[in-house]
Amino acid sequence: MKSDTAILSKELPKTDPRVKLIAAKMKKENYKPDALIEILHTAQNAYGYLPKEVLAYITKSLHLPPSRVFSTVTFYHFFSLKSKGEHTCIVCTGTACYVKGAQAILNRLEQKYSLKPGQVTPDNKLGIQVARCIGACGLAPAVVIDNDVQGKANAEEIIETINAKTGII
Repeated sequence: MKSDTAILSKELPKTDPRVKLIAAKMKKENYKPDALIEILHTAQNAYGYLPKEVLAYITKSLHLPPSRVFSTVTFYHFFSLKSKGEHTCIVCTGTACYVKGAQAILNRLEQKYSLKPGQVTPDNKLGIQVARCIGACGLAPAVVIDNDVQGKANAEEIIETINAKTGII
């Protein structure tokens, strides 16, 4: 594992469009430390998660202590330090969805893809997540695949949709 000093000294490629996007956001915010959360949102949207090298770049650019950036990232549930996968499948486990079969869907996904909630396939194609409630109780059980809500879901239809989107068989 890289040391913190190695991570802090590593430069991100300035030609990477994601880095350009983050740099533009920081410039727009006049490099104000108070804009940290907005800048982190931009970075997370660009990468899908927050790699350590990106956090180091933001830390250095905003002249903030690494502890402040890291504590902000770990405090807010929205931010992730791990990739959630190129494609995501979020199974709602709220009461209505649970009663209508969410656990059976999770069990089948685990069996099919050998993934537990919070894990990602080795090729980073698919990540499985759970949510306490997505607010679609009338559609229970509900599953969100790449931001598309699938209502009254059943495991086999979910697997077909995932396979079609990811190319996994």
